[in-house]
Amino acid sequence: MIPAEVIKLKRDGVELSPQMIGEFVSGFVSNKVADYQMSAFLMAVFLNGMTKKETWALTEAMLHSGEVVDFSFIKGAKIDKHSTGGVGDKTSMILGPIAAAAGVKVPMISGRGLGHSGGTLDKLESIPGFSTQQTLDDFKNQVAVLGLCYIGQTKEICPADKRMYALRDVTGTVECIPLICGSIMSKKLAEGIDGLVLDVKTGSGAFMKTSGEAKKLAQALVDIGRNGKKQVTALITDMSQPLGATVGCALEIEECLEVLNNMGPPDVRELSLELAAHMILMAGIKKNLRTARECALEMLTSGRALSLFIEVVKAQGGHLDLPQAEMKKEVLSPKKGFINSMNTEKIGLSALSLGAGRRRVDDQVDLAAGIRLHKKIGDPVEKGESLATLYHTPSTDPTEASQLYLGAVEIRSQKKKSPRLIQSVISTRPIK
Repeated sequence: MIPAEVIKLKRDGVELSPQMIGEFVSGFVSNKVADYQMSAFLMAVFLNGMTKKETWALTEAMLHSGEVVDFSFIKGAKIDKHSTGGVGDKTSMILGPIAAAAGVKVPMISGRGLGHSGGTLDKLESIPGFSTQQTLDDFKNQVAVLGLCYIGQTKEICPADKRMYALRDVTGTVECIPLICGSIMSKKLAEGIDGLVLDVKTGSGAFMKTSGEAKKLAQALVDIGRNGKKQVTALITDMSQPLGATVGCALEIEECLEVLNNMGPPDVRELSLELAAHMILMAGIKKNLRTARECALEMLTSGRALSLFIEVVKAQGGHLDLPQAEMKKEVLSPKKGFINSMNTEKIGLSALSLGAGRRRVDDQVDLAAGIRLHKKIGDPVEKGESLATLYHTPSTDPTEASQLYLGAVEIRSQKKKSPRLIQSVISTRPIK
């Protein structure tokens, strides 16, 4: 395999064989393919796309670039969830305990935030002492005992993906469906799972801005699951406004605890329960979605999910004494009316300017910083009323964040209906 020849073929739109793709990826991991050659390959894929056959070959090559976790010693179905990312997207800390309390084994390997979208690992690490850096043996043992463990990507799992994503981030090749599919599905299949529930976001705060783009991505992800002989269900959900009422690590954990205490924002509760229900159904614990939903609700309202989350926090070294921001600033409405729309990406950037996220991989996150929303689409607002509260340190100037937030919210005289949260479902098999 000559790397330059593979790049030329992809540049010219030729379908690559699985062997070519496999050798190119393995060559990259073994440093026989240079970073600049992989960057050229990624750009060729970005510009010319990949066929279904190529996308599966890429996923399989990335999957087998490292270790595949063996959960065969644990009885019961191993089901995970993955979200394509958004602002205020905090469901993993709610649906994981709900599904695990119902008997699903949930091995959850999560990522960090970059840019306007937050990362599950950062949110969990706002819990003092909580460790997401578990060994694979500890990871497997905790899933066996508690049914749920949250960790970050280890050096053993999909090393190709970690290096390829770093190149994609700096070469403008992130928003590419075959590359997104390969990245997501290689990591998830490497977990040794039996099935996967996907939350594919669409709207101003998502990578996929339109429902058509989101459906295309969802179908591609489901197709890869089918090729890998795994059950995959993708829910296409709204990200035209932040999910819930908080954006920022500790604030979002606080909101998760509210939902687990059977309170909290209705949209976070609804989406968490629906995703958990699909996990329960996929695991075969219930025979149809109606009874799976009832089961998920019972795990939440009975307090079993909350108790399990507290056990997981304790097992991973954490204690729920969340950090608090020292300063806060209100963002006041310039006029009377109704919230007509929200540029969710700008709201994410507003939180980022407060220190709640990272612009570069090596940036430090202020775990207490963030935003509490007081108004969402369809809500009435008076002139001078608070649209949101910004949380920050004394050394952070909230002016930019306030201006970004005001620029993200459109207020009109007529009321607009709030968008539908769950838009459609695509699955490898019919859902009863």
